[in-house]
Amino acid sequence: MSETIYWTELKSPVGPLVLLATDAGLCRIEFGDFALREEKLRNWTRTWFTGDAQWVQVKPNEHIMISESAGQLERYFAGGLEAFTVKLDMRGTPFQTKVWQALLDVPYGESRSYKHIAEAIGQPKAVRAVGGANNRNPVPLIVPCHRIIGAGGALVGYGGGLDAKTYLLALERQKEGGGAS
Repeated sequence: MSETIYWTELKSPVGPLVLLATDAGLCRIEFGDFALREEKLRNWTRTWFTGDAQWVQVKPNEHIMISESAGQLERYFAGGLEAFTVKLDMRGTPFQTKVWQALLDVPYGESRSYKHIAEAIGQPKAVRAVGGANNRNPVPLIVPCHRIIGAGGALVGYGGGLDAKTYLLALERQKEGGGAS
């Protein structure tokens, strides 16, 4: 049986975003234009979806999961949303999903280290594996992998680029007056 994946592009302060959703929830956010990311996204769906997924391009207001996600992202970028409530349809390994759940516990305006996340999931020696799972987070921004930093507070790796990570951390800290912990 084929699943339907709805997608749209959304403009944001960190550049264009591609939003993908199923009827169950938002399943992917990709930084960049769809045309430049299409092959990567189709490869991802072949890994995590059964059968040949059907792709349907929609305008943000044409599918409830896309509409809710776009609206919440717009409020987030405007500084009016600290916690996302959009339904998610995340696809990953059991370890990855455990890491992604731990990322959801990092408060708005704060940051944590990869080591902190490894300890939070009960696997303190899995720092590198946590970094790998963080890198494969299918819904950045919603699951706040941008809040995860390297040892000593270093800004390391981010799918949207370090400029985007810096922007997102500053956006959140500006509103909260928060800092690293």
